[in-house]
Amino acid sequence: MKTLFKTVGAILVCLILLLVVLSITGFGPHDRTPGLWLKGDVVTTPVTDWSFTDKIPVVQLQTQAWYLLPHSVNINCYAYNGQMYFVSVYPTGTPRSWNANVIRDPHVRIKIGDQIYDRTVALVTDPAEQQGVLEARSKKYPQLKVSGNPTIHVFRVVGD
Repeated sequence: MKTLFKTVGAILVCLILLLVVLSITGFGPHDRTPGLWLKGDVVTTPVTDWSFTDKIPVVQLQTQAWYLLPHSVNINCYAYNGQMYFVSVYPTGTPRSWNANVIRDPHVRIKIGDQIYDRTVALVTDPAEQQGVLEARSKKYPQLKVSGNPTIHVFRVVGD
């Protein structure tokens, strides 16, 4: 029994040390593989116009997973009427982890270049606003098509 406790204790210590190292270094997402913490220079000034993101193809988004670790992904962003949006389109029945995380906890961290923006996002329910964002998506990324009967979530960055 003593050996079991020592083994479990050693494993827990190693896991804690690994998490501490990863929290310091970041371990952000790569391509389509999710990551953990996003690191960079935190921007505290308000952003009144997100249209500068029209020239940025991909940003990184960090959410909080239900098991209390960060979950970060590379994601497309869209500016519409000066606001920033994220759109998630996926086949019905195959949910995305980051969507569930944002719906449960809307506090996110957005990394654009080396800058970090701590913000809040909200699910867009207005059909006219959703349509406008989807049109902005089509202009910025004409290769992205919506086909079949997908689930579509549109999220707006709403706060600092």
